[in-house]
Parts: sequence; structure tokens; C-alpha cells
Amino acid sequence: MKEQKATHVTWHEHTVSREDREQLLKQKGCVLWFTGLSGSGKSTIANEVAYQLHQNGQLAYVLDGDNIRHGLNKDLGFSPEDRDENIRRISEVANLFADAGFISITAFISPYRKLRGFCRDLLGEGRFFEVYCKASLKTCEERDPKGLYKKAREGLIKDFTGINAPYEEPEHPEILLDTDIYGIKECAEQVIEELKKQHILKG
Repeated sequence: MKEQKATHVTWHEHTVSREDREQLLKQKGCVLWFTGLSGSGKSTIANEVAYQLHQNGQLAYVLDGDNIRHGLNKDLGFSPEDRDENIRRISEVANLFADAGFISITAFISPYRKLRGFCRDLLGEGRFFEVYCKASLKTCEERDPKGLYKKAREGLIKDFTGINAPYEEPEHPEILLDTDIYGIKECAEQVIEELKKQHILKG
């Protein structure tokens, strides 16, 4: 993780607290951190969860890996160092959204446990939910919606997770979605049921 370079900066407390915002929104700010191989269903399920929450009158926002790399993180590649910085930045943004009272939903491969743990530590107990979209490499390659596995196999993409770069599976995810077996809506419903169980949804 990068060290803070700025000096002479002071944290300012706000008049309106996180608890005030949560009371207004009738929900608890948190981060749903979707992780898994490319093609495992992360973005699709994350967006379905956001849609179902919206239909129920809850406020959620999806921070998608590809979209973030079009703007905030467009200066980053896929080297281990850039992957670290990519996750550090999005963790900080997701934390800000959660502090605003949003159900902040991220969809990133985020292959390293250490980096996912960074976001967990930022949020604290009961506000970070690691959502592991578990699918076999075979299934992901068969789906290959962007044709990336094919390019990686041909040597056209280097450092591609699952082929020539590692993926460290979550050891104790809060939510495990077997996307080899369950469909998009079923997986989204599993996530929302867990949010209810953990009293994230108050309305």
C-alpha cells in the first residue's frame, strides 16, 4: 500500500454523521465486494443485486472494474503493483460510498487476499461482505464473454488471472455463490437475504 505523502492535513468531522444518513436512508452503509475469475458472473450478479435493491427502495451503487479503469484508474495496467493500487483506490472510494450510507457494490477480480483484506480493514466489523462468485476455470473459459481467455491462451494477454497470473480464493467469504449451479436471479436473492439477515436493510 502507498504511504501518505501529503503533510499538514487534518481530518475534519462532519456535522451530519454516518448514522444520521443511515437513518434517513433506512439502511446500513456497507460494501459488497464481489470477487472471482473473469466470466464468473461478478458484474452481472452485482448489477442484478443493485436492481433488486432499487426496486425495494434501497440505495445502492455498483463500482465495476472495467468502468473504473475508464476513468479513475485509467492510468493503471495489470502488473502486480498496478493491481494493488487499483484495489487500494477502489477500496477507498467504496468506503466513502458506504460512509455516505450507500450499499456500495464492487465487481473486481481482485485476485489477492491481502488486497481484499485491505478493504475489509477499512470498513470494519459488519460492514464488509466478501462475495465469492465461484465458477470453474472451464466454465469461465466456455463463457468467455470478452474473448479474453482465448487471447491469454494465445499469449496475446500477459498476467491474465487464472491463466498466467494467480487467483487466491477467499478462505472465509461472507457469501459464497456457486455460479456453476445457480443463475443470476437466484444468486442475487441469496445476497439480499444475507443483507436482511445481517440487518443491513432496515426498511
